[in-house]
Amino acid sequence: MVEAQPAGALAGSPDGFERLWVPHRLVYVQGDARPTTSQPQDCPFCRARGLDDEEGLVVARGQTVYALLNLFPYNTGHLLICPYRHVADLCELTSDESAELVKMTQLGIMALRQIRQPQGFNLGINQGAVAGAGIAAHLHQHIVPRWANDANFFPIIAQTKALPELLATTRQALAEQWGRQC
Repeated sequence: MVEAQPAGALAGSPDGFERLWVPHRLVYVQGDARPTTSQPQDCPFCRARGLDDEEGLVVARGQTVYALLNLFPYNTGHLLICPYRHVADLCELTSDESAELVKMTQLGIMALRQIRQPQGFNLGINQGAVAGAGIAAHLHQHIVPRWANDANFFPIIAQTKALPELLATTRQALAEQWGRQC
């Protein structure tokens, strides 16, 4: 349960801000979900591909790449497209992997359009830790659905994103839509 508390009730100097407590985000902030080495056995994407779809949040599987939900999404429906191979650099992909990465990105966009009707998308690859990759050792393409008023004060003030749907619900809806379009 998320609770807001008056600033005066908290330790430190009162500043007039309300606080939204989101303890589930601590795992991400502390880096517990990130690999400590570049070895595949430490990689959450390599682990996810070996789990059943529900447990791994896998939405769809191709021949060389797969789509899964981001465990720490920027928005509802935040998808990642990952090669099965544990590679860090876009230039390391084979021609087949590159082609399927683009195709799976297109399919992800189409599925999100059908089930959530976003008004736009942020697409991108943060290659390398210095470029913002949380998991730099395993290349992944982000698909972030966007709506005109999806940003509010939470990300700016509280570094928190309010998500209206459970990941399991989003995964199920996307997987069903993906199956209809393939």
